[in-house]
Amino acid sequence: MSHSSHSDQKGSSIEEKPTLEHQEYASKEARDVAKVLEVRNAALAAATKKGSLNPWSKDSIILYLCCFISFLCSCANGYDGSLMTAINIMPYYQSKFNAGEVGSTTGIIFSVYTIGGLVGPWVAGPITDRFGRRGGMFVGSLIIIIGSAVIASSNTKNQFIAGRFLLGFGVAILTCAAPSYIIEVSPPQWRGRMTAFYNCGWFGGSIPAAGITLGTQKIKSNLSWRLPLAFQAVPNVVVLIAVWFLPESPRWLLANERDDEAMAFLARFHGGGDPNHPVVLLEWQEFKEGIAVDGADKRWYDYSELFKTKNARWRSLMVVLMGVFGQFSGNGLGYFNTQIYGAVGYDNYMQFVLNLASSIVSCAAALAGVALADRMPRRQALIWGTLGCAVVLGINGGLSAQWAKYKPGEENIKVGQGAVAAFFFFNVIFSFAYTPLQALYPVECLQTTARAKGMAMYGVVVSLFGFINTYAGPVALQNIKYNYVFIFVGWDIVESALWYLLAVETNGRSLEELEEIFSQPNPVKASKQKAVIAIKRDGDVAVVQDAV
Repeated sequence: MSHSSHSDQKGSSIEEKPTLEHQEYASKEARDVAKVLEVRNAALAAATKKGSLNPWSKDSIILYLCCFISFLCSCANGYDGSLMTAINIMPYYQSKFNAGEVGSTTGIIFSVYTIGGLVGPWVAGPITDRFGRRGGMFVGSLIIIIGSAVIASSNTKNQFIAGRFLLGFGVAILTCAAPSYIIEVSPPQWRGRMTAFYNCGWFGGSIPAAGITLGTQKIKSNLSWRLPLAFQAVPNVVVLIAVWFLPESPRWLLANERDDEAMAFLARFHGGGDPNHPVVLLEWQEFKEGIAVDGADKRWYDYSELFKTKNARWRSLMVVLMGVFGQFSGNGLGYFNTQIYGAVGYDNYMQFVLNLASSIVSCAAALAGVALADRMPRRQALIWGTLGCAVVLGINGGLSAQWAKYKPGEENIKVGQGAVAAFFFFNVIFSFAYTPLQALYPVECLQTTARAKGMAMYGVVVSLFGFINTYAGPVALQNIKYNYVFIFVGWDIVESALWYLLAVETNGRSLEELEEIFSQPNPVKASKQKAVIAIKRDGDVAVVQDAV
């Protein structure tokens, strides 16, 4: 049942709200036409051209705060990756737990985080659907704070492992709730940048973690590793305090029959206070047609909307592909940066420095990707970005193989530096192409009533392949050393081909319009079609040609 039909039965005022006017058509040769543009969604492009938002208004600043709180939700994951890379080579940590830098024990300690991530999504979707996107962020942050307290106070290996399980469990809930929240509150013309910025929280965590551990590694006590573990809770304390001061998602409000609140949100935050703003009219019309009030999101056990139709299966395929490729393109090697740097001749201190430098450089690349997220085609970024990852990983593997042939004392330091540089370039390419899209692409592909559970499914896939990375990684590095890199070289080439064949372009379209795209016989072909619009000299917008 769509929202509009349900509202009619209840006698709601929903049909009295403003509706989108008939779209004007024009010839591109007309005298009053100043500019002609190719776009993917003529109605959305026309609406955003007709009515812009003031980026410095009070309400826009509140949206930026929404974006920042979502960003903080992503920090815990990035913090953990950089943190565990660093404390794994701290002598007091190793003395306390006798884990070894590589091997099966380290694999268990690292990978139990992803086991928590495999369990968490099964409650993440129902929590986020039942209590709202803000409720999901609150619960996930609370669990992470508890997990940080457990792990920072650990005196036994079992307690340490339990703390890491809780951290992974909490992050799984945040991974479901926070991206769903930010994409649903973002104005369509800012959606790409605001949602892509969420996943840059990885660096919002990894860079402070690398810097903190660089400083604490000089402490001659267990505080060298306990302090960094305790600081992991700081971003989530902020989320816990601030999240209830933020507005709730208008799509969640509408799906839960809180129509007036949803319309008030759109008018205030997407229309600059004007309920007749072109973007508000377009969104309201699409919301009424596309959001069900009796969908599977009202039944905690019902995951059928992820698979029951061809449309749903295509959407879920995109989510699964990003979940697999976003974790298994060679980026899992980042957990063991220090071992890679050590293998090509860098001492302990330089390993810490390079770990920090890698995080900073990768962050810059990810922010560049975020800046282009509303303009850059998703398909092209994924296809060429993945192929670029294969190339530089191949260079890294080849130079590492050459380094391994040298006898002790006879190494050519330029070969080692070249291997490190190639791995740096891999991180740059991956961060530019994947980091913005790892959160953005899945939530774009999922429809509103399946978004929370779809992101929970995404969390399961991410954690499953994260488990393979973190458990198999130390064992593989111990047994086959640099040859482990070559597995990802071949796999990245396969990924590029699959993105070319299967990736659906979502850029430039409203979330609700994607329902039509995914319902086409060939969603990939349909997603690449473009329309033509004319910008008139008086600033008005008309359609020249619909998408073909």
